[in-house]
Amino acid sequence: MAKISIILPAKNEAASLRNLLPEIQARMPGAELIVVNDGSTDDTAAICRQYGTQLVTHPYSMGNGAAVKAGARAAQGEILVFMDADGQHQPQDIPLLLEKLSEGYDMVVGARSRRSQAGMHRAVANGFYNRLASWMAGQNVADLTSGFRAVRAGKFRNFIYLLPNGFSYPTTITMSFFRAGYGVGYVPIHTLERIGNSHMRIVRDGVRFLLIIFKIGSLYSPLKLFFPISMFFFLLGCGNYLHTFLTIHRFTNMSALLFITAILVFLVGLVSEQVTMLAYKDSELSK
Repeated sequence: MAKISIILPAKNEAASLRNLLPEIQARMPGAELIVVNDGSTDDTAAICRQYGTQLVTHPYSMGNGAAVKAGARAAQGEILVFMDADGQHQPQDIPLLLEKLSEGYDMVVGARSRRSQAGMHRAVANGFYNRLASWMAGQNVADLTSGFRAVRAGKFRNFIYLLPNGFSYPTTITMSFFRAGYGVGYVPIHTLERIGNSHMRIVRDGVRFLLIIFKIGSLYSPLKLFFPISMFFFLLGCGNYLHTFLTIHRFTNMSALLFITAILVFLVGLVSEQVTMLAYKDSELSK
């Protein structure tokens, strides 16, 4: 049976870890349990030592993604399970992920229901990302941003260098697996209300989520994102030229600018497509 490592990135999550750690140990007694203490200022480290949990400590907060990468590097298991330390993810769902993974998938994601989303704005944003990612990948993406997932360690580590240090690592790793041709499955889950204060900020993370849209395109198929933008400027140029031809019988600078923009956007997408292919050229070497 494959060894399992359960990794929990934690920043000031002492309140939830008091209950979460013993529950995970009771349900998954043979698993390696790793908590990555991301610069916490509360009793997170002390609670981990109390329950004999393997502890990886950052001297200062480096971000959720950095904590995930540190946990993956320290893990000895062939299968990695990532879950939040704030009490939202339920340990009883871990066997469901592992059972789905055993069907031949390379990664299985806990897909949250709409009722599990933290606020209407998050539900709307995540729904948009899921539809965009589904279109880009040509596959159903049930939850692009869920941090609760089980994955084969070798294939996950192959993409560690692509993962950001911030909160958008789930987006990056999901689209990377699709791009590399690895199987991604989903298991419906219900998340609980988090314990403690959220580290999310609406304005800052609103900008971050906007950048995720572009990351989805750049990670999977840039041309699929850039080509529609290029066509938009091209059609806009055609419309402007038709208007100016019928009214003043001239080809104006604005029409030329729109056509040039369309060409440049297309060429940027073409070059980005080639660069993206280089990022995945060694993905088949993972086991």
